[in-house]
Amino acid sequence: MFRTRATLATLLVATVLAGCSTGGSSGASAPAAPAGNDGRCEASGADFTVGKPASAELLEQARKASGSQMARILKPHDVITLEYRSERLNLNVDDKGVVTRVNCG
Repeated sequence: MFRTRATLATLLVATVLAGCSTGGSSGASAPAAPAGNDGRCEASGADFTVGKPASAELLEQARKASGSQMARILKPHDVITLEYRSERLNLNVDDKGVVTRVNCG
């Protein structure tokens, strides 16, 4: 009886410790994202872009800072779909291409 409990306790501890270990690299790198957001957009992380001219480099910096999986630049007269994507960052720009607003969706 004691031996069975000791064996089960050992297996339980081994299982818990295995779950806490980090896996090796698979060769593919995931986008940098704040811990615990599951790739969802946190627009406040990209607030630094407001007032700056939009560019591909700025968009990528903002995407990484917000933890988003994807990002886009929206111009004033762009036709967009109305679906909400929690993993997408939007940089809204004015007619001169300067970021005026940052939001998710």
